[in-house]
Order: sequence, then structure tokens, then C-alpha cells
Amino acid sequence: MMSPARVDPAPWHREPWPWLLMAAPLMSMIGGIAILFVSLASNDGLVADDYYRQGLAINQQLTREQAATAGHYRAHVLFTPGLDRARITFSGDTRPDALVIRFNHATRAGFDRVVSLKRTGEDTYEADLPPLAAGRWHLAVEDDRASWRLTGEWQAPQELSLSFPVAPREGR
Repeated sequence: MMSPARVDPAPWHREPWPWLLMAAPLMSMIGGIAILFVSLASNDGLVADDYYRQGLAINQQLTREQAATAGHYRAHVLFTPGLDRARITFSGDTRPDALVIRFNHATRAGFDRVVSLKRTGEDTYEADLPPLAAGRWHLAVEDDRASWRLTGEWQAPQELSLSFPVAPREGR
């Protein structure tokens, strides 16, 4: 009687099951490395390092907005179609020699800009603008001593003008 032929099993690396079992952890590691690379390569600028100090400064900001209301300050900003120049028509109790306009991007702090506008007429101020990214911006117009402030929101490049009201916004 003959004994059955002995079959040698294939080496483990030629079997499909070990590879299928290792695929899930391997894909998780690759995904984790990709997410780590993206998070390190792009800074979203959404978290403030000095949030406590910014919280303490809120009362000062409210005081500056109340000073703008008391001074009856109004500003109308006109932008050129290429967003390379701004003109502010200003009215109020006093006329400063220069105005400052702060462009704070809604989501990317790295895009924020500060522009000083020189007085070119009785009620007008003008300045060239640095390149501005498209999107929603928080704008603040203030005097060069930062004693008062007007704030508003602006959508670039769709809106070519913006008026700053004197009355504070609701919810304050």
C-alpha cells in the first residue's frame, strides 16, 4: 500500500490571508502620516495663542466703538475694481490727518493687512492696497492714534464699496 503524497504548505508570504489582515493597519498608518503631513504643512491660524489677553481687550474695543458713536463718525470705502486702491469718504466731529484700515481675513490670520490712508481732501483719504485674497473680511477703520474704531464686514472682490454705520451692531 502506498502512502499518500505529502504536500508541503506554501510559505506564509504567498498566502492571501496574512496580507489581508495587515492591510487595514497599514492603510491606517498611511492615512495618519498623510494627515500629519497636511496639518504640519498648512497653518490655519484659527487658534490664538494669547486668547486670555484678547479677552481682556474686548472692553477696550467696545470703548473705541462707543467713542466712534459719540464722535458721529461715518466712513464710506470705495475700492477700485482691481482691489489695488481704496478711497474713504469720512465724516465726523474731527478729521484726523490719517486713517488706518485693518483688513482681517475671516479664517486666515496670515492674510491680515494694515493700511494707512493719507488725507487727500477735506473729507477723503486714499492709499494703495497690498494684494488681498478673495473671501470674507472684517474691516476696521480707525484714526492713527487708535482712539476710536468703526467696524464692518466686506466680501472681496464682489463688493467694491462698504459703508460703516455709527450705531453699534445688535447683540452687544
